[in-house]
Amino acid sequence: MYMDSVEIEPGLRVTNDRCIVFDKEGVLVIGDLHLGYEKALEDEGMYLPRMNTESIRESLNRLIEKYEPKEIVLLGDIKHDFRRAKYEGKEEVRTIIRLIRDAAKVVIVKGNHDNYVQNIVADMGIPVVDYVDIGGYRLEHGHIDSGVRPVIIGHEHPSVKIVGALSGGIKMQCFMYAREDGVIVIPPFSFLSSGTDFAMSADDFMSDACKGANMEMAELYGITELGLIELGVLSEVCNIRI
Repeated sequence: MYMDSVEIEPGLRVTNDRCIVFDKEGVLVIGDLHLGYEKALEDEGMYLPRMNTESIRESLNRLIEKYEPKEIVLLGDIKHDFRRAKYEGKEEVRTIIRLIRDAAKVVIVKGNHDNYVQNIVADMGIPVVDYVDIGGYRLEHGHIDSGVRPVIIGHEHPSVKIVGALSGGIKMQCFMYAREDGVIVIPPFSFLSSGTDFAMSADDFMSDACKGANMEMAELYGITELGLIELGVLSEVCNIRI
């Protein structure tokens, strides 16, 4: 059964729009925009159409119209490139931030790619923080673990691969919720970030929050063109064949 969203805790929804919604607080949480991804690939000799920023702009406009949020939290890795941004890269980030700021309060949680994001938005009145607490949850990017639970992180780019009997199968980005340990992982908002295929080993994960959790029993909510789908827990999904 496909759904637009699933309430995983009272007032807390994961959605097929790749964001988490705090209903009572009117807050959207979005992770891993990775703006400037195409330019980084160009620097390595790989050329793609410049679609990521435009896709993100269109998606954000849809979210703002649909949810009418009071606040939007960007959960790290706003910019893809670690290096100091040139004018083009700065404007790419500032264009997206302006779009959000015109509709809602913006909070940026720093990710491991965000070395210079504070400088980029310094004159825009946008708070750039290591974490923010909302509705009883700690929100942080995930590359550094505060140890506070329950926690919502990005960083992992979670996806699962469902193996096909006669073909390579399908890869599906997803939300992950390790309920026993209070760890929620959100997928990247960038459509170019394909995601990391998870099995059941702690070695598959980058964040200490996930390494220290029982991710075998993490509940998965897959993102599809038809809607969000409950996939069961990770240990079961890894054994699914189509």
